[in-house]
Amino acid sequence: MADNEHPSEMVSKTYLGFDFSTQRVKTIVINDNQEILHEADVQFDNDLPEYRTHGGINAHKDGMTVTAPTIMWVKALDMLMDKLRVSGADFSLVAAISGTGQQHGSVYWRVGARDTLKNLQPEKFLHDQMAMAFSITDSPVWMDSSTTLQCRNLEEKLGGAQNLADITGSRAYERFTGSQISKIYEKRKEAYKHTERISLVSSFACSIFLGDYAPIDLADGSGMNLLDINTKSWSQECLDACAPDLREKLGEAVPAHTNLGPVSAYFVDRYGFSPECAVIAFTGDNPASLAGMSLREGDIALSLGTSDSLFLWLKEPKPKLEGNILINPVDSEDYMGLLCFKNGSITRERIRDECSNGSWDIFNQLLDMTPRGNFGNIGMYYDHMEITPALKGVFRFNKSDDAVPRFTSHEVEVRALVEGQFLSKRVYAENLGYKIDSRTRVLATGGASNNLSLLQVLSDVFNAAVYVMDIANSASLGCAYRAKHGLLEGKFKDVIKAPDFKLACNPNTDAAQIYEPMVEKFRNLEECLVAGKK
Repeated sequence: MADNEHPSEMVSKTYLGFDFSTQRVKTIVINDNQEILHEADVQFDNDLPEYRTHGGINAHKDGMTVTAPTIMWVKALDMLMDKLRVSGADFSLVAAISGTGQQHGSVYWRVGARDTLKNLQPEKFLHDQMAMAFSITDSPVWMDSSTTLQCRNLEEKLGGAQNLADITGSRAYERFTGSQISKIYEKRKEAYKHTERISLVSSFACSIFLGDYAPIDLADGSGMNLLDINTKSWSQECLDACAPDLREKLGEAVPAHTNLGPVSAYFVDRYGFSPECAVIAFTGDNPASLAGMSLREGDIALSLGTSDSLFLWLKEPKPKLEGNILINPVDSEDYMGLLCFKNGSITRERIRDECSNGSWDIFNQLLDMTPRGNFGNIGMYYDHMEITPALKGVFRFNKSDDAVPRFTSHEVEVRALVEGQFLSKRVYAENLGYKIDSRTRVLATGGASNNLSLLQVLSDVFNAAVYVMDIANSASLGCAYRAKHGLLEGKFKDVIKAPDFKLACNPNTDAAQIYEPMVEKFRNLEECLVAGKK
């Protein structure tokens, strides 16, 4: 090494990704080769018991209102930064920071809070300096369902649920931020009056690193029922329907890859960040996961967990009353579709227990021994009130489309469950504008993605190859990727090396012949159920 060469010059730049999720705040540090160097997390319930949260939230007595203490998230960041420092993270090498937050949650900054952000003192903790920064001290979060009245009012003012979906990508949902803001304006007018800026959880966290109010990004902003996904700007009609002066309180939205400027002097002085470290706009957790999986045009990503979530890359979306259309976080000219299905692994486990004595091996044997198409039988299993569609109960149909109380055998029951779940996902993906073609890849993650029997049915139903990769913390990893992308600019796929997905299975040669008619059969039967005709 030359005498004038600093050791740090031999080390690649690093990128920092944060995830302010419901139950914890997490972070990942990667290098230029996208190798993970450090990980840390702070769990709200265990590490911050003074806020008395359960699952990271406070459920109110009315059974519908769900909030989290805003300052708790700030104190968690104090603790997380210290954990990273103790683990040996070299903050001077961090070239860019980005992050994510639980979608739909909102933060209300008190008049004067901007000055607080700009004048943070490095010798003090953030939570001590920001204790009085919020006009609403408990932030509404995505689990809140107390705004049904505001949702119906919003849809009525916008000319109906479908018209609102055509503008914003979604019908009015109780958890969405527009209705939450509307409720606060109606119930707490003084607090709203003394609110200088309204952030999402993502832009709130970004503001701390920036030392100024960070703009909401287009991807997370399109989960508010306030952003016009066609013009990619706030819909004045939607803003006016929710609360006055809302455009000024929200600021203008920006693409998710926007470089907002250098990190706050607070982090330079307290932790040793480079003054040139860039802050890239933070986004929502679902868009961040899309980035973490390096989803590309033509792909479907399916997370098979307690609930199942499906992500789509869309060029020409078709907003419906079910599902959500968001601006794509890695290419703001495109879109992403998001579908959530509440009855995922919990329902699969119930049928496993009933039909195979709790054994996945026996469950898979029953599934494998039953022919594709299940003799024309179809099942729809909604143990809990489903999101997509809004149904609850178990519905079984024979090959003649007649409702039956039960199937003839355990193997028919097992295949009816699995085929039904994946047929439903294909139906709703196509409803949002997705087209299955020869380029389609299904990227499966989550706990059930190690079950090859399940994946084979998934491959057949979608008539597409299924790939797997065990991605932990995909949201925070996605934000580390986005930090690098925002700093280096260019197309995401040219800047970020896609993770290695392993081929799990290909569709059988007769898959299209069997399942194309079943998709239409499922669609028609479910439409009849929703309409009360079955």
